[in-house]
Amino acid sequence: MNEKPLLRVRGLTTEFATSEGAVARALEDVSFDVLPGKTVGLVGESGSGKTTTLMALMRLLPASGRITKGKVWFNDTNLLALSEHEMRDYRWKSMAIVFQGAMNALNPVMKVGDQIREAILLHDLMDRSAAEKRVRDLLEMVGIAPARRDQYPHQYSGGMRQRAMIAMALACAPDILFADEPTTALDVMIQAQILQLLKEIQKALGLAVVIVTHDLGVVAEVCDEVVVLYGGKVAEYGSVDRIYNHAQHPYTQRLLESFPDINNPSETLASIPGTPPRLTQLPPGCRFEPRCHVKINRCAEVSPPLLEVEPGHYVACILREGKEANFQ
Repeated sequence: MNEKPLLRVRGLTTEFATSEGAVARALEDVSFDVLPGKTVGLVGESGSGKTTTLMALMRLLPASGRITKGKVWFNDTNLLALSEHEMRDYRWKSMAIVFQGAMNALNPVMKVGDQIREAILLHDLMDRSAAEKRVRDLLEMVGIAPARRDQYPHQYSGGMRQRAMIAMALACAPDILFADEPTTALDVMIQAQILQLLKEIQKALGLAVVIVTHDLGVVAEVCDEVVVLYGGKVAEYGSVDRIYNHAQHPYTQRLLESFPDINNPSETLASIPGTPPRLTQLPPGCRFEPRCHVKINRCAEVSPPLLEVEPGHYVACILREGKEANFQ
Protein backbone atom coordinates (compact mmCIF):
# COMPACT_ATOMS: atom_id res chain seq x y z
CA MET A 1 0.00 0.00 0.00
CA ASN A 2 1.32 3.40 -0.98
CA GLU A 3 2.10 5.84 1.82
CA LYS A 4 -0.26 8.79 2.07
CA PRO A 5 1.41 12.10 1.13
CA LEU A 6 1.79 14.72 3.84
CA LEU A 7 1.42 17.46 1.21
CA ARG A 8 -0.40 17.16 -2.12
CA VAL A 9 -0.09 20.01 -4.62
CA ARG A 10 -2.58 19.87 -7.49
CA GLY A 11 -2.84 22.28 -10.41
CA LEU A 12 -1.27 25.19 -8.55
CA THR A 13 -1.47 28.33 -10.72
CA THR A 14 -0.43 31.88 -9.79
CA GLU A 15 -0.51 35.26 -11.49
CA PHE A 16 1.27 38.53 -10.80
CA ALA A 17 0.23 42.01 -11.89
CA THR A 18 3.15 43.95 -13.38
CA SER A 19 3.81 47.68 -13.26
CA GLU A 20 3.06 47.84 -17.01
CA GLY A 21 -0.43 46.46 -16.42
CA ALA A 22 0.36 43.04 -17.87
CA VAL A 23 -0.20 39.71 -16.11
CA ALA A 24 2.67 37.30 -15.50
CA ARG A 25 1.69 33.68 -14.98
CA ALA A 26 4.49 32.60 -12.65
CA LEU A 27 3.12 29.09 -12.06
CA GLU A 28 0.75 27.02 -14.16
CA ASP A 29 -0.76 23.67 -13.22
CA VAL A 30 2.04 22.63 -10.84
CA SER A 31 1.43 19.25 -9.18
CA PHE A 32 3.58 17.05 -6.94
CA ASP A 33 3.53 15.16 -3.63
CA VAL A 34 5.65 15.32 -0.49
CA LEU A 35 5.75 12.14 1.58
CA PRO A 36 6.37 12.14 5.36
CA GLY A 37 10.07 12.12 6.17
CA LYS A 38 11.15 12.57 2.54
CA THR A 39 12.95 15.38 0.72
CA VAL A 40 11.74 16.90 -2.54
CA GLY A 41 14.00 19.18 -4.58
CA LEU A 42 12.67 22.00 -6.77
CA VAL A 43 15.19 22.76 -9.52
CA GLY A 44 15.35 24.96 -12.60
CA GLU A 45 16.82 28.21 -13.86
CA SER A 46 16.19 31.56 -12.22
CA GLY A 47 12.61 32.63 -12.86
CA SER A 48 11.31 29.08 -13.30
CA GLY A 49 8.95 29.38 -10.33
CA LYS A 50 10.81 27.60 -7.54
CA THR A 51 10.58 30.28 -4.84
CA THR A 52 7.10 31.27 -5.99
CA THR A 53 6.01 27.69 -5.36
CA LEU A 54 7.18 27.86 -1.75
CA MET A 55 5.57 31.26 -1.20
CA ALA A 56 2.29 30.02 -2.66
CA LEU A 57 2.32 26.90 -0.47
CA MET A 58 2.82 29.08 2.61
CA ARG A 59 0.22 31.61 1.35
CA LEU A 60 2.89 34.34 1.53
CA LEU A 61 2.72 35.76 -1.99
CA PRO A 62 3.24 39.54 -2.23
CA ALA A 63 0.28 41.85 -2.78
CA SER A 64 0.80 41.80 -6.56
CA GLY A 65 0.42 38.01 -6.71
CA ARG A 66 -2.55 35.70 -6.32
CA ILE A 67 -3.35 32.02 -6.59
CA THR A 68 -5.89 31.61 -9.38
CA LYS A 69 -6.34 27.84 -9.43
CA GLY A 70 -5.37 24.64 -7.70
CA LYS A 71 -5.48 22.85 -4.38
CA VAL A 72 -2.85 22.30 -1.72
CA TRP A 73 -3.76 19.51 0.68
CA PHE A 74 -1.92 19.27 3.99
CA ASN A 75 -3.12 15.89 5.24
CA ASP A 76 -6.88 16.30 4.69
CA THR A 77 -7.05 20.11 4.74
CA ASN A 78 -7.06 22.21 1.57
CA LEU A 79 -4.87 25.15 2.61
CA LEU A 80 -6.13 27.31 -0.25
CA ALA A 81 -9.67 27.15 1.12
CA LEU A 82 -8.65 28.54 4.53
CA SER A 83 -9.08 32.13 5.63
CA GLU A 84 -5.93 34.10 6.45
CA HIS A 85 -6.71 33.72 10.16
CA GLU A 86 -7.07 29.94 9.82
CA MET A 87 -3.89 29.72 7.75
CA ARG A 88 -1.88 31.27 10.58
CA ASP A 89 -2.48 28.11 12.62
CA TYR A 90 -0.62 26.12 9.97
CA ARG A 91 2.33 28.45 9.40
CA TRP A 92 5.28 27.56 11.64
CA LYS A 93 3.27 24.95 13.57
CA SER A 94 2.67 22.58 10.63
CA MET A 95 4.94 24.06 7.96
CA ALA A 96 7.85 26.46 8.25
CA ILE A 97 10.30 28.09 5.86
CA VAL A 98 13.97 28.97 5.85
CA PHE A 99 14.10 32.07 3.66
CA GLN A 100 16.86 32.78 1.17
CA GLY A 101 19.46 35.18 2.52
CA ALA A 102 19.75 34.63 6.28
CA MET A 103 21.20 38.07 6.99
CA ASN A 104 18.18 39.78 5.44
CA ALA A 105 15.69 37.41 7.06
CA LEU A 106 16.93 38.02 10.62
CA ASN A 107 16.04 41.25 12.43
CA PRO A 108 19.39 43.09 12.81
CA VAL A 109 18.37 44.91 16.01
CA MET A 110 17.05 41.89 17.93
CA LYS A 111 19.13 39.28 19.70
CA VAL A 112 19.03 35.96 17.90
CA GLY A 113 17.62 34.09 20.88
CA ASP A 114 14.85 36.64 21.31
CA GLN A 115 13.81 36.22 17.67
CA ILE A 116 13.49 32.46 18.08
CA ARG A 117 11.63 32.86 21.38
CA GLU A 118 9.23 35.36 19.79
CA ALA A 119 8.19 32.79 17.19
CA ILE A 120 7.31 30.36 19.99
CA LEU A 121 5.42 32.87 22.13
CA LEU A 122 3.43 34.27 19.21
CA HIS A 123 1.86 30.86 18.74
CA ASP A 124 1.12 30.40 22.47
CA LEU A 125 2.93 27.08 22.57
CA MET A 126 4.41 27.50 26.07
CA ASP A 127 5.25 30.03 28.77
CA ARG A 128 8.38 32.21 28.77
CA SER A 129 10.42 29.90 30.96
CA ALA A 130 9.71 26.86 28.77
CA ALA A 131 10.26 28.94 25.64
CA GLU A 132 13.67 30.02 26.87
CA LYS A 133 14.67 26.39 27.40
CA ARG A 134 13.34 25.57 23.94
CA VAL A 135 15.52 28.33 22.43
CA ARG A 136 18.64 26.94 24.05
CA ASP A 137 17.77 23.39 22.96
CA LEU A 138 17.20 24.55 19.37
CA LEU A 139 20.48 26.45 19.23
CA GLU A 140 22.31 23.41 20.52
CA MET A 141 20.51 21.22 17.95
CA VAL A 142 21.78 23.35 15.07
CA GLY A 143 25.32 23.58 16.41
CA ILE A 144 25.30 27.04 18.04
CA ALA A 145 26.49 27.41 21.64
CA PRO A 146 23.43 28.41 23.75
CA ALA A 147 25.57 31.14 25.35
CA ARG A 148 25.45 33.00 22.03
CA ARG A 149 21.66 33.42 22.18
CA ASP A 150 22.19 37.03 23.40
CA GLN A 151 24.25 38.07 20.38
CA TYR A 152 22.96 39.98 17.35
CA PRO A 153 22.92 38.64 13.77
CA HIS A 154 25.93 40.76 12.74
CA GLN A 155 27.99 38.93 15.37
CA TYR A 156 27.30 35.62 13.64
CA SER A 157 29.11 34.27 10.58
CA GLY A 158 27.11 33.48 7.45
CA GLY A 159 26.92 29.80 8.35
CA MET A 160 25.80 30.58 11.89
CA ARG A 161 23.07 32.89 10.63
CA GLN A 162 21.80 30.11 8.41
CA ARG A 163 21.84 27.72 11.37
CA ALA A 164 19.90 30.31 13.40
CA MET A 165 17.30 30.54 10.64
CA ILE A 166 16.91 26.76 10.69
CA ALA A 167 16.49 26.87 14.48
CA MET A 168 13.80 29.52 14.12
CA ALA A 169 11.98 27.46 11.49
CA LEU A 170 12.00 24.47 13.85
CA ALA A 171 10.79 26.51 16.84
CA CYS A 172 7.17 25.33 16.62
CA ALA A 173 8.00 21.72 15.68
CA PRO A 174 6.56 21.72 12.11
CA ASP A 175 5.91 18.57 10.09
CA ILE A 176 7.36 20.00 6.88
CA LEU A 177 10.25 22.39 6.31
CA PHE A 178 10.67 24.54 3.19
CA ALA A 179 14.24 25.65 2.48
CA ASP A 180 14.82 28.31 -0.18
CA GLU A 181 18.41 28.10 -1.43
CA PRO A 182 19.74 27.30 2.07
CA THR A 183 23.39 27.27 0.93
CA THR A 184 23.40 30.53 -1.07
CA ALA A 185 26.43 32.82 -0.48
CA LEU A 186 28.16 30.24 1.72
CA ASP A 187 31.56 28.78 0.93
CA VAL A 188 31.81 25.14 -0.09
CA MET A 189 32.78 23.78 3.33
CA ILE A 190 29.96 25.63 5.10
CA GLN A 191 27.48 24.52 2.42
CA ALA A 192 28.38 20.90 3.15
CA GLN A 193 27.93 21.48 6.88
CA ILE A 194 24.47 23.05 6.40
CA LEU A 195 23.32 20.21 4.16
CA GLN A 196 24.60 17.65 6.65
CA LEU A 197 22.78 19.50 9.42
CA LEU A 198 19.51 19.42 7.47
CA LYS A 199 19.88 15.69 6.91
CA GLU A 200 20.61 15.03 10.59
CA ILE A 201 17.67 17.15 11.76
CA GLN A 202 15.34 15.52 9.25
CA LYS A 203 16.32 12.06 10.44
CA ALA A 204 16.05 12.99 14.12
CA LEU A 205 12.66 14.74 13.83
CA GLY A 206 11.10 12.82 10.95
CA LEU A 207 10.60 16.02 8.96
CA ALA A 208 9.51 16.27 5.36
CA VAL A 209 11.63 18.80 3.47
CA VAL A 210 11.13 20.75 0.23
CA ILE A 211 14.37 22.37 -0.89
CA VAL A 212 14.84 24.96 -3.65
CA THR A 213 18.24 24.93 -5.32
CA HIS A 214 20.10 25.57 -8.57
CA ASP A 215 22.71 22.99 -7.61
CA LEU A 216 22.08 19.54 -9.06
CA GLY A 217 24.77 18.18 -6.74
CA VAL A 218 22.71 19.27 -3.73
CA VAL A 219 19.66 17.48 -5.14
CA ALA A 220 21.62 14.28 -5.72
CA GLU A 221 22.98 14.39 -2.17
CA VAL A 222 19.89 15.15 -0.10
CA CYS A 223 16.71 14.60 -2.14
CA ASP A 224 14.47 11.58 -2.66
CA GLU A 225 12.40 13.13 -5.44
CA VAL A 226 12.91 16.07 -7.77
CA VAL A 227 10.54 18.47 -9.54
CA VAL A 228 12.12 20.13 -12.59
CA LEU A 229 10.43 23.47 -13.29
CA TYR A 230 10.68 25.48 -16.50
CA GLY A 231 8.78 28.67 -17.22
CA GLY A 232 6.44 28.08 -14.29
CA LYS A 233 5.43 24.55 -15.32
CA VAL A 234 6.57 21.08 -14.29
CA ALA A 235 8.83 19.70 -17.01
CA GLU A 236 9.67 16.46 -15.22
CA TYR A 237 8.95 14.89 -11.84
CA GLY A 238 10.03 11.65 -10.23
CA SER A 239 12.61 9.94 -8.06
CA VAL A 240 16.13 11.35 -8.09
CA ASP A 241 17.54 8.02 -9.25
CA ARG A 242 15.09 7.74 -12.14
CA ILE A 243 15.50 11.31 -13.36
CA TYR A 244 19.27 11.48 -12.98
CA ASN A 245 19.78 8.18 -14.79
CA HIS A 246 16.84 8.19 -17.22
CA ALA A 247 15.86 11.82 -17.82
CA GLN A 248 13.10 12.05 -20.43
CA HIS A 249 12.55 15.80 -20.89
CA PRO A 250 15.02 17.60 -23.20
CA TYR A 251 15.41 20.39 -20.65
CA THR A 252 16.27 17.97 -17.84
CA GLN A 253 18.72 16.21 -20.12
CA ARG A 254 20.49 19.46 -20.95
CA LEU A 255 20.60 20.51 -17.29
CA LEU A 256 22.29 17.26 -16.35
CA GLU A 257 24.69 17.45 -19.31
CA SER A 258 25.73 20.95 -18.21
CA PHE A 259 26.76 19.67 -14.78
CA PRO A 260 30.39 18.51 -14.38
CA ASP A 261 30.96 14.78 -13.97
CA ILE A 262 33.95 13.96 -11.74
CA ASN A 263 34.21 10.56 -13.45
CA ASN A 264 34.66 12.24 -16.84
CA PRO A 265 36.53 15.51 -16.13
CA SER A 266 37.48 16.01 -19.79
CA GLU A 267 33.91 15.69 -21.04
CA THR A 268 32.57 18.78 -22.81
CA LEU A 269 29.67 20.32 -20.93
CA ALA A 270 26.43 21.07 -22.73
CA SER A 271 24.85 24.50 -22.84
CA ILE A 272 21.28 25.69 -23.37
CA PRO A 273 21.12 28.53 -25.90
CA GLY A 274 18.67 31.38 -25.51
CA THR A 275 16.80 32.51 -22.41
CA PRO A 276 13.71 31.35 -20.48
CA PRO A 277 10.36 32.73 -21.70
CA ARG A 278 8.98 36.02 -20.43
CA LEU A 279 6.09 35.20 -18.15
CA THR A 280 4.02 38.00 -19.68
CA GLN A 281 4.58 36.66 -23.21
CA LEU A 282 4.39 32.89 -22.95
CA PRO A 283 4.56 30.85 -26.17
CA PRO A 284 1.40 28.98 -27.24
CA GLY A 285 3.10 25.59 -27.33
CA CYS A 286 5.79 24.03 -25.17
CA ARG A 287 7.61 26.72 -23.19
CA PHE A 288 10.96 25.10 -23.84
CA GLU A 289 10.40 24.80 -27.60
CA PRO A 290 12.45 27.91 -28.62
CA ARG A 291 15.54 26.43 -26.92
CA CYS A 292 14.94 22.72 -27.48
CA HIS A 293 17.48 20.65 -29.41
CA VAL A 294 15.01 17.90 -30.44
CA LYS A 295 11.85 19.91 -31.15
CA ILE A 296 9.39 19.15 -33.93
CA ASN A 297 6.83 21.46 -35.53
CA ARG A 298 4.00 20.46 -33.18
CA CYS A 299 6.03 21.59 -30.16
CA ALA A 300 5.36 25.23 -31.11
CA GLU A 301 1.61 24.59 -31.31
CA VAL A 302 0.74 22.17 -28.50
CA SER A 303 1.24 22.75 -24.79
CA PRO A 304 2.13 19.26 -23.57
CA PRO A 305 0.28 17.76 -20.59
CA LEU A 306 2.12 16.03 -17.79
CA LEU A 307 2.39 12.37 -18.82
CA GLU A 308 3.22 9.34 -16.72
CA VAL A 309 5.87 7.59 -18.80
CA GLU A 310 6.39 4.93 -16.14
CA PRO A 311 5.06 4.49 -12.58
CA GLY A 312 5.93 7.60 -10.56
CA HIS A 313 7.82 9.28 -13.42
CA TYR A 314 6.06 12.23 -15.07
CA VAL A 315 7.15 14.22 -18.13
CA ALA A 316 5.58 17.13 -20.01
CA CYS A 317 6.83 16.52 -23.54
CA ILE A 318 4.82 15.50 -26.63
CA LEU A 319 7.74 13.36 -27.79
CA ARG A 320 7.19 10.97 -24.89
CA GLU A 321 4.48 8.35 -24.94
CA GLY A 322 2.54 7.48 -21.82
CA LYS A 323 -0.75 7.93 -20.07
CA GLU A 324 -1.87 11.32 -18.89
CA ALA A 325 -1.02 11.92 -15.25
CA ASN A 326 -3.94 11.16 -13.00
CA PHE A 327 -3.12 12.97 -9.76
CA GLN A 328 -5.74 12.26 -7.11
